[in-house]
Amino acid sequence: MTDALYIGLMSGTSLDGVDGVLVDFSQPSLRVLAHHSTGLSAALKAELLALNHSGADELHRAALAANALVQVYAKVVHALLKQTQRQPQDIRAMGAHGQTVRHRPGLFDGTGYTLQLNNPSLLAELTGIAVVADFRSRDVAAGGQGAPLVPVFHQHVFASPGHTHAVLNLGGIANLSVLHADGEVLGFDCGPANALLDHWCQRHTGQDFDHSGQWAQSGHVHAGLLNQLLQEPFLHLAPPKSTGRDLFHPAWLEAHLQAFESLPAADVQATLTEFTAQVCVQDVLRHAPDAQRLVVCGGGALNLHLMSRLQAGLNLPVLSSEACGMPPLQVEACAFAWLACQTLNGLPGNAPKVTGAQGARILGGIFPA
Repeated sequence: MTDALYIGLMSGTSLDGVDGVLVDFSQPSLRVLAHHSTGLSAALKAELLALNHSGADELHRAALAANALVQVYAKVVHALLKQTQRQPQDIRAMGAHGQTVRHRPGLFDGTGYTLQLNNPSLLAELTGIAVVADFRSRDVAAGGQGAPLVPVFHQHVFASPGHTHAVLNLGGIANLSVLHADGEVLGFDCGPANALLDHWCQRHTGQDFDHSGQWAQSGHVHAGLLNQLLQEPFLHLAPPKSTGRDLFHPAWLEAHLQAFESLPAADVQATLTEFTAQVCVQDVLRHAPDAQRLVVCGGGALNLHLMSRLQAGLNLPVLSSEACGMPPLQVEACAFAWLACQTLNGLPGNAPKVTGAQGARILGGIFPA
């Protein structure tokens, strides 16, 4: 076993598939040895979306969906091993995030919960590699939001001493990390990103996502709808805060569209893209006014129209994480490899100022090989 080799697995809120990385942490700057992505079947994707809401026999369905997801995880792991000609015993552990289907921290009984579908025991059996999973629950138990967890990792890879930088992850949900010049880290969820953009695109074009934002670019932003979307109370809450499909789901969008039934579908896509851009721009201006650059990662970094709208609203360079040496689709998977490394080394993985937890905590449960 090489103590420095870890795998990170991420299936995000956007449900665009599973990203896996094999990472070497033996040097101060991590090194990605391999990256592999695979999509989810239409049936599994539909079931995971359905499980975001109450339904018949949902405990049974959730357990089976977790098993099916882990089968995809295992295929990604085997592909990473094959790419690098490694054996399971060469890998110290993998960090497997699971699929978030409910995220309600602090609600109902004062503690609330966050739920990621996963079966780490099955994953360990299928791969012969130790698994670290369930990263968010300990932070929630300590009074935190359980999200976002990536800001501490962003600090590890994107910070520059003496300079303030902002990092924007555009997955299903947009979250912002502010890496202050003095070493302090701030982070929170801004609002929806690909979750609504992909939903609307799939519904009206049959495509999984809006390639480069071309469909949105063909439409026109509707000021009335945009202003209505911007009234959402969550957007005006102070951090720490986190969100997900529990709030930003198709029914939320449909409720806002009732007064705009005749609006062309491309105009709705254009407005949703502008909505995401404006929410993120406002948060950068509010919380990182001295930032010297905005680094964008996640699938949204490949949306060139969205990137251009971010740049239009900010008087600082807006660049893909690719320019910093880490392709956008690798960042979150690398973060969970890093979090697994933190856990096995007995180090905390959360930032209390980000999540609102009562203190730093070692995150996740360990499932030996």
